Amino acid sequence: MRAYNPGFGNHVSTEAIAGALPLGRNSPQKVPFGLYAEQLSGTAFTAPRSENRRSWLYRIRPAASHRPFSVYDRNAHFNAGPFANPTPPNRLRWDPLKPADGSSDFLDSLVTIAGNGDVQAGTGIGIHLFSANRDMEHRAFSSSDGEMLIVPAFGRMVIRTELGVIEIEPQQIAVIPRGVRFSVFLPDGLASGYVCENHGALLRLPDLGPIGSNGLANPRDFETPVAAFEDIDAPFEIVQKFSGRLWTTTLDHSPFDVLAWHGNLAPYRYDLRRYNSINTVSYDHPDPSIFTVLTSPSDTPGTANIDFVIFPPRWMVADDTFRPPWFHRNIMSEFMGLIHGAYDAKEGGFLPGGASLHNCMNGHGPDKASYEKAIAADLKPLKIEETMAFMFESRFVICPTAYALGLPECKSDYDEVWSGFTKAELPR
Repeated sequence: MRAYNPGFGNHVSTEAIAGALPLGRNSPQKVPFGLYAEQLSGTAFTAPRSENRRSWLYRIRPAASHRPFSVYDRNAHFNAGPFANPTPPNRLRWDPLKPADGSSDFLDSLVTIAGNGDVQAGTGIGIHLFSANRDMEHRAFSSSDGEMLIVPAFGRMVIRTELGVIEIEPQQIAVIPRGVRFSVFLPDGLASGYVCENHGALLRLPDLGPIGSNGLANPRDFETPVAAFEDIDAPFEIVQKFSGRLWTTTLDHSPFDVLAWHGNLAPYRYDLRRYNSINTVSYDHPDPSIFTVLTSPSDTPGTANIDFVIFPPRWMVADDTFRPPWFHRNIMSEFMGLIHGAYDAKEGGFLPGGASLHNCMNGHGPDKASYEKAIAADLKPLKIEETMAFMFESRFVICPTAYALGLPECKSDYDEVWSGFTKAELPR
């Protein structure tokens, strides 16, 4: 039941029992074994062939067979835009959240930290944190509002989906398509990390342009699961996020009853350690867009609804160059997290599992200690190791929730990072 490698966006065919996958027809009059054919569409039927994402699922019972949904009120801190509370321009930082008291599975531990856009308009993102210490036994979750990019910081996760099982650990990611039901199990007894819920165009690999045909995240390193099913007749709770709210119903069987599927819409995982970094070998250094793993484009070419960017281990060799990220103000808004090690522009001040938010046109960059170290460094080739930071970068202002602003982990003294810089000495 482990994932295998089809290449990003390629058509996949997989069956858990030989003969379960119909041949030649997607929805024949009689499906093998009396299974039910169901199409899962991630794009409009008439989307261009190059962008069309859909898969055919062959399952024991139709997914349509369930009772009416009712409001789910056991997690008040997991929500979606539009965000109505005022958004400060202040730069923000959060220490890693403390685990909640008691027992919480992945779903009930989710808290919304920030977001933008409008779920009903199909724009923007939701940014959530989780800290779980219990398996999702006999319950499953799906988001009808967007696909979910899961970035663990601590602990392994086994994600059972309708299309198969994916296992991830810190420095790996998983993407669960919109509407796909899944449960999360914790081999280490706990796991925490980040989730970006994408309400816009589906995540995809960025174009490489002048880089050529190779580099960054390679399609061959993205893995989708093989078909794996449960034939269990027992009550299962189904929680759905729909139009920004949570809803619940109960099935009398496992929702993971898909014996076979084929198509190009499926959950997938990617190991960030396989990323092929591109960098300068002369002077200056490229914009951080050179570290884009996945992108959700907007209606403005080159200006993303969301970019998922990483800062992995890499060589730094540029001459006469300030090597950490420079001071900058830019049109994109940046939510940053740390998965592993230390971040080179905030040494000692940015913890794995923590986060920072720098909204558009608000100046940020290295702290004073990192700046002074960088301008005094002997610029020999240097390999940055033992690090993995990431960024959710969006064209829209990222609005922190009132809950996030009120957390004790929200650092009120973050602006002090940029204090103490001396005035430049001008010639007289």
